[in-house]
Amino acid sequence: MNDSVREWIAKAEEDFQVALSLGRLRRFPAYNSVCFHAQQCLEKYLKALLEHSGCPVRKIHALPSLLDQCAENQPLLIALRPDLVRLSIYAVEFRYPGESATPEDARMAVAIMNRARLELRRVLRLRPV
Repeated sequence: MNDSVREWIAKAEEDFQVALSLGRLRRFPAYNSVCFHAQQCLEKYLKALLEHSGCPVRKIHALPSLLDQCAENQPLLIALRPDLVRLSIYAVEFRYPGESATPEDARMAVAIMNRARLELRRVLRLRPV
């Protein structure tokens, strides 16, 4: 595994920890940020997988597009599509005024992040921590 792949994974893990930490806040819940960091975690894991596969890593943020590119070499990952479509919507929708994430949105974002992260770590042959 090259340095660039390791760096993508480290950045993904940082977003993972931030999403979990923000999701535990009781006094000032940060549901919008939980959703955003959950999306960022998976975006960076998908980019790590692309880098690992020797594919170009484009500067895009759409999880379904990144997934499609990854699925060319790992076709079983396509099963993640419904979850990644939903998480992509959360990440964009709640960054601007007019929409805000609910506690349920944040719980769903974390659940999706956890499931997809485990699968992407498996494909990258990383421990399932």
